[in-house]
Amino acid sequence: MTEMTDAPGWPAPHPGAAPMPRRIAAQAGLELRTLVRNGEQLLLTLIIPVLLLVVFSSEALISTGKGSRIGFIAPGVLALAIMSTSFTSLAIGTAFERRYGVLKRLGATPLSRSGLIWAKAASVLVVEAGQVVVIVVISLLLGWHPVVSVTSVISVIAALIIGSAAFSGLAMLMAGTLRAEATLAAANLVYLVLLGVGGVVFPLTKFPAAARPVLLLLPSGALSDALRSVLRYGAGLPGKDLLVLAVWAVAAIALAARTFRWE
Repeated sequence: MTEMTDAPGWPAPHPGAAPMPRRIAAQAGLELRTLVRNGEQLLLTLIIPVLLLVVFSSEALISTGKGSRIGFIAPGVLALAIMSTSFTSLAIGTAFERRYGVLKRLGATPLSRSGLIWAKAASVLVVEAGQVVVIVVISLLLGWHPVVSVTSVISVIAALIIGSAAFSGLAMLMAGTLRAEATLAAANLVYLVLLGVGGVVFPLTKFPAAARPVLLLLPSGALSDALRSVLRYGAGLPGKDLLVLAVWAVAAIALAARTFRWE
């Protein structure tokens, strides 16, 4: 009797793992589907930033200095969206995956731990791209007139990528060292604190003069200041803010790589 594998047209089996890019893409797709099905994560990553954008764009609220209110708040909400996805959402999700043994099991599959990290990074970037599009469109409808030039576009892309790396490093550092419940509480607390003092919705000029240089050294302060300086004031490449974000990114990622516990 002829075996089925020898039948005409029957594909010959090719055992083995798929190429790494396909493994990463498959895992990234799973991460995105999980996010879409999670109402709490959607609330954090999209609904809250959009609500803050609409509410705080009102000119009747606290003064933001020269220029329109939406010109101030739109770059801040862009920074908040990056922080929501690459820090708070990533930290909480990763911490509970670690608690339930998901990371340990995935690390033993052909995906590998490095593949898992790349998949998470890819899913974060895709979500952030969607957030940026939504926030920019709504801001334009609310009357935002950003400064658009080659320099501003390059500066914004650089700030968003480096800022995302910084917040992702902090998220992995927190998720890999704290218990899931502690990460949940700490990530939300840090989110609220940075929302209040990070120059996102309240101008840093409202804080004491002695505190402003320190607040600009926070990743949220540096990111919002970088975006605002080029999109609102048309400044050149925000080198100081990008340097601050890069230092946070390198330090957080290096420390997370050394201390992360997969179990």
